[in-house]
Amino acid sequence: MGQNQLLMIVLSVIVVGVSVAVGIDQFGENAMSANRDAVASDSQRIVSTAQQWFRKPISLGGGGGSFTNMTLADLGIGGTNHNGSYALTVDSGTQLTIVATGTEKTASGSAVEVTLEYFASNDSTAYDDNL
Repeated sequence: MGQNQLLMIVLSVIVVGVSVAVGIDQFGENAMSANRDAVASDSQRIVSTAQQWFRKPISLGGGGGSFTNMTLADLGIGGTNHNGSYALTVDSGTQLTIVATGTEKTASGSAVEVTLEYFASNDSTAYDDNL
């Protein structure tokens, strides 16, 4: 083989190696972003179900205008699914916080985490993630 052919083979191997490395990196970032979106969506669904429970009278198994003593079990929701795990904290009778921990890891090695706070007094939410 001539020097030109060897040079072309070496350059081809380098280009393919760089392409594979970039592809793997992009795949990891997309998986993390998709997991963050999934746990955020699940958190919104939990808030929606909690709003229904909040407005339902106590005599019908609801909160009667309060989140006090509400749990995920009261909402018929498990604490984990294939997207991640969910923890619900009632901060006051009209405010709750949902912390969702995803299954994917960030670049630093920590799990994707989304925090969603719901305020019944003005029917608003606050969203935060660790990215």
